[in-house]
Amino acid sequence: MTRLVAITGQGECEEKAVAADRLIEGSPRTISTLDYARDDKIFAGEWSAGVGAWRVNYEEWEFCHVLEGVCELVPDGGEAVRYGEGDSFIIEPGFTGVWRVIEPMKKRYVVRYD
Repeated sequence: MTRLVAITGQGECEEKAVAADRLIEGSPRTISTLDYARDDKIFAGEWSAGVGAWRVNYEEWEFCHVLEGVCELVPDGGEAVRYGEGDSFIIEPGFTGVWRVIEPMKKRYVVRYD
């Protein structure tokens, strides 16, 4: 056993619309692909979304690396931060605000729940 896992975006896939109670603008759909899961606490894969904006409330820790497109994260009471192709960032538990997709985007992610 090599104990190495490739994140390819070819794993278990789920497509859905953003929940109406969180939606701010547009009618974005998201596609989540799960390539790795461990102990119901750590997950990794790819995620993509169409143009639009919605409320987010993070209880988990997430690392993101943007593969294509452009998004903004707008913390409640703060300034928008824009991310595009090649950018990486971490969202810490307790982040609340708006996730806005400006150009259809795809990212790789690693999520950890405590």
